[in-house]
Amino acid sequence: MTPFPRMLLFAVLLASAPLGHAADLLVSNVNGYTLDSQGKLQQFQALLVDDGKVVATGSTAELQPRADGARVIDGHGQTLLPGLIDAHGHVLELGYARNSVDLSEIRSLDEALAKVKAYAQAHPQAKWIRGGGWNQVIWKLGRFPTAAELDTAVADRPVWLSRVDGHAAWANSAAIKLAGVTRATADPHGGRIERDAQGNPAGVFVDGATELVDAHVPALTAAEKAAALDTALAEMARVGLTGVSDAGIDLDNYRLYRQYADAHKLTARIYAMIRDTGESFDVISKDGPLIGYGDDFLTVRAVKLFADGALGSRGAAMLKPYSDDPHNSGLLFMSPATMTAKIDKAFAKGYQVGIHAIGDRANREVLDSFAAAYRSHPDAKALRNRVEHAQIVSLQDIPRFLPLQLIASMQPTHATSDMNMAEDRIGHARIAGAYAWQRFLKQGTVIAAGSDFPVESPNPFYGLYSAVTREDHQGQPPGGWYPQQDLSLTQALRAFTLDAAYAEHAEQRLGTLEPGKWADFILVDHDIFKDPASKLWNTKVLQTWVGGKQVYAAKD
Repeated sequence: MTPFPRMLLFAVLLASAPLGHAADLLVSNVNGYTLDSQGKLQQFQALLVDDGKVVATGSTAELQPRADGARVIDGHGQTLLPGLIDAHGHVLELGYARNSVDLSEIRSLDEALAKVKAYAQAHPQAKWIRGGGWNQVIWKLGRFPTAAELDTAVADRPVWLSRVDGHAAWANSAAIKLAGVTRATADPHGGRIERDAQGNPAGVFVDGATELVDAHVPALTAAEKAAALDTALAEMARVGLTGVSDAGIDLDNYRLYRQYADAHKLTARIYAMIRDTGESFDVISKDGPLIGYGDDFLTVRAVKLFADGALGSRGAAMLKPYSDDPHNSGLLFMSPATMTAKIDKAFAKGYQVGIHAIGDRANREVLDSFAAAYRSHPDAKALRNRVEHAQIVSLQDIPRFLPLQLIASMQPTHATSDMNMAEDRIGHARIAGAYAWQRFLKQGTVIAAGSDFPVESPNPFYGLYSAVTREDHQGQPPGGWYPQQDLSLTQALRAFTLDAAYAEHAEQRLGTLEPGKWADFILVDHDIFKDPASKLWNTKVLQTWVGGKQVYAAKD
């Protein structure tokens, strides 16, 4: 079908718009950029909005006559971009991280212990000290931290701190004792207890083993959950995120989102993925997918499954052992038959499925399970199913994404965060299929970009920078880490806008500033298309607007 000519569509919309009330907002005098529905970059000077949706983009001279009686915002020449969409984040977890012991910026074990101790002293009423964000690779320990070390910071109360990737956690001796974990405790399926030379629990629990301690941690209160959501929404607005695919919610999260949507308190659009196909799924899916609830602020039409763990904790399931741990090939969380059954259950209810897969063995299992499930549900390819992370994929498996019509939901900052250890973990040969963005794009696979926050920063400009440069914020390594896989800025912007919206079945309503779509946009402090790529990560968001309403303004 031949695309409708853009200029003709623009003219029709102008001609057919009501003369008496053409718009209620004009944002003029801007350096505007948007993609069109074909992914081509367009520029404009003004944006006309009515009832929260885009009427037109164009020059100020063209649109000013249509703005009679409208609120006029002078952009003062600032750069205006479509609101950015994170295709894989964890909203409540971001709030929890910020409201507890946050070790995401900590650079050493000693610094981490000092922060935990200070937090405990400042919160004497807390029965448990909770938090996370630690990364032993950055600390250059060459090992996991221990319970004995954590005891030096807090010994009188249990401490439980999740690793940055969420696939391991660090406990002190009080937490281990309270959980009843001893030398005799066996590793659970899909998990591992790190042990000392005598076989005693050393302090770190990997993947499924974290449940041994999690089961004893007090549940968060309704007030704590609401505070976490408030904190997360505020940070998302500050960094220019107008939408997110929340990769794994439970029934309580769902109910909280419904409450916020009903009260018009959501300041970003949430596309929620139900974690697994258990009790929460059964309740939430009773009436089928929730689509476009509350003026498109809440959609729940996807399921999130997990195939394996993470690379940093060597829990990612690999076809061959780790290069730096030859007796370990990672952890698979379920059998192929179980995974296929879960996919079948979600498909039967009309839900899209996104599956966490980091290692090459996990990715192969996911591809096999989707192929098996499609035999029973051939129409389910239209659900735009996703592989979350698609981080290390065998070169022979990458082409399989296309006939299976799978979206690669990938996180550019994972490459620049992992480059300090990825090749140690899997060796040079397997890197060819790791963080392989151009391999996917060139074969026609859609990439929906995200961050996996709070594993990484929610700041999407960090992601754009990593995608374009494959360098860290100090410009290392010069020229980028395996730069043949980097993206152009237009490709990266598309992955964080139009294609992230596509992964949510929302490209007709979100992702670009075309007529009829929601007016989700941001103003930033420089022209990202003209300035050096080295400035991308340090881009400052000046204003964030969602549905034609301002939800953030930077303080002068």
